[in-house]
Amino acid sequence: MFDKANLLGHESSPYLRQHATNPVHWRPWGKHALDEAREAGKPILLSVGYAACHWCHVMAHECFEDAEVAALMNDLYINVKVDREERPDIDQIYMAALGAMGQQGGWPLTMFLTPGAEPFWGGTYFPKHSKYGRPGFLDVLRSISSAWLQDRTRVEQNVRLITKHVSRRLNAQAESTPINKNLFDQFAADVYSMIDLAKGGLSGAPKFPNAPFMDTLWLSWLRNGEIAHRDAFLTSLKTMLQGGIYDHLGGGLSRYSVDEDWLVPHFEKMLYDNAQLIRHATYAYAQTQDELFRIRIEETVGWLQREMLIDGRFASSLDADSEGEEGRFYVWEAAQIPDEPEFQTFCQVYDVHEEGNWEGKTILNRLHALDSLDADVERQLAGARQRLFSIREKRVRPGRDDKALTDWNGLMIRALAEAAPAFDRPDWLQLGATAYRSISESTVDGRLPHSVLGESKLFPGLSSDYASMINAALSLYEATQEKPYIKDAQHWLTMLNKWHKTEDGNYALSASDSADVIIRVRGDQDEAIPSATSQVIEAMARLATVAGDEELRQNAERIAENALGRVIQQRYGQAGVFNSANLLLEPLKLVIVAPEIDHPLMKLAAHTPDPRRTDIWIEFRKGEKMELVPGAGEVTINKPAAYLCRGFVCLAPVETTEALQALLRPNP
Repeated sequence: MFDKANLLGHESSPYLRQHATNPVHWRPWGKHALDEAREAGKPILLSVGYAACHWCHVMAHECFEDAEVAALMNDLYINVKVDREERPDIDQIYMAALGAMGQQGGWPLTMFLTPGAEPFWGGTYFPKHSKYGRPGFLDVLRSISSAWLQDRTRVEQNVRLITKHVSRRLNAQAESTPINKNLFDQFAADVYSMIDLAKGGLSGAPKFPNAPFMDTLWLSWLRNGEIAHRDAFLTSLKTMLQGGIYDHLGGGLSRYSVDEDWLVPHFEKMLYDNAQLIRHATYAYAQTQDELFRIRIEETVGWLQREMLIDGRFASSLDADSEGEEGRFYVWEAAQIPDEPEFQTFCQVYDVHEEGNWEGKTILNRLHALDSLDADVERQLAGARQRLFSIREKRVRPGRDDKALTDWNGLMIRALAEAAPAFDRPDWLQLGATAYRSISESTVDGRLPHSVLGESKLFPGLSSDYASMINAALSLYEATQEKPYIKDAQHWLTMLNKWHKTEDGNYALSASDSADVIIRVRGDQDEAIPSATSQVIEAMARLATVAGDEELRQNAERIAENALGRVIQQRYGQAGVFNSANLLLEPLKLVIVAPEIDHPLMKLAAHTPDPRRTDIWIEFRKGEKMELVPGAGEVTINKPAAYLCRGFVCLAPVETTEALQALLRPNP
């Protein structure tokens, strides 16, 4: 017998628990809900969202908290709620189904499924009654139920067509494409052609940080010395970090800007965006020495420590809304700014004026003062920001999604491990290492959970979890040169192979024992972060270089070529696979043989980061023989030196920081 009640109260997801008091008889996704739908012969109403989603909250207030809507939902459907951050595999399947219907994707995702979980109709946000040019949800519920009961033939036809499309898109079969420099160069040129060269980011609105495209531009600069691509990367990063999308008082980047100027954010802050900000700003500072990038990293790590830590791990996100209003915590009225002389300059620099710049209020930004001012002025501005921060701290805060997602934590751990040596910040390294240990200790039978909240753990993990933790472990190894991290990475790879390798030798996002999906998606498509497939390729390529494992390198190359063959057919979302495959074009390995780990050559390498390069320290012992790359033969070590190897060829050793810097700097 199935309960006629809301069953979300004991779920680990804060998003699901937000809906636990709805009058809707919600079920979490899983075998129990699918069995209930089959037994009742009712279609499934699937609602997918996430805790920081503004329009998810709007639809919840208008529909799911409404007794009339809930009664109709309970009468006609088995109602299932999914946190897309906990189950990105479910989200990808049904978002692809919505795309097959010719509709624009987004959240909340609202899908209607057969009792067998096959999609036949869907949409995104619906108001209770028709408005904004959208049909009312009450009307939608009645019309879909009518089609299900009276036009089953048409429904089944829809199911066949949509399922075929989803399978073709998410479990694609294609001929492999060889790794080829021209392929990457052409893709980088295509990305550059879409860039707004004045404001950065992709042309038009909305503007997303779009980290995979940013990576494409930076890799093109490193690979070819393409100055225009470097400058597009730097312009994009600098403008967003001075825009309203960045929190100038508390640090951290919002998810995206609704306008083309980086002014008006969707105010939610996501862990993954800020991980990628830290990595990109680390590259930018090393290239330009522009203090803006260092300051933004320091501010963002400060935000991370102050607002996002929970049990040593990192929480997922902060909501856009507080007190029922989007952005209320972050925006200002001119009258709220102290009427004192020291704030006059602040108001000029941060775009504060009586009429505001957004709905009568002000979003702080420096879009008209992108470059730093003189030191005295900047000190005065810092003091004003600190006073406003203290005032803001008294406001009602946005909600926090406390669940720790393994793959997102892995991204942040890696970012901290890379930034720490670049800026000589051992405290950042400790922050990342602590989170890594916390995630590692959450395993059961050697397997990673996808999500942890308190004592609750969500199994099984995803391929992105293992790939992200491999990359985190390898970055911690490079920062510390502690070899147990390599053993960890090899263990994560063993688990990845055991649970995610498919019969054709590739990888699936869902584990082989995930029994509640209608298709095991490959995970080829980027979203706000690089795709699971691209993270797997990068993890395998990096581990092969660190371990000197030629068989693993060849396997990574095969996986990359298979993935390239598939993503070339995609219209979008393929940058991650291109970027990770690029790492196999000519793997870079820097071996520094020196008496101590903080030798000047090691310091110089740390201050010159390159995502293509793996740095390895070997303690100097005069006369020792070693093989730097597999099959290249032994060299005899007579002096402390750095050896840069490109693929299977190692250049002549260099002994000074000046000579090493000349080797590591890109050449226009």
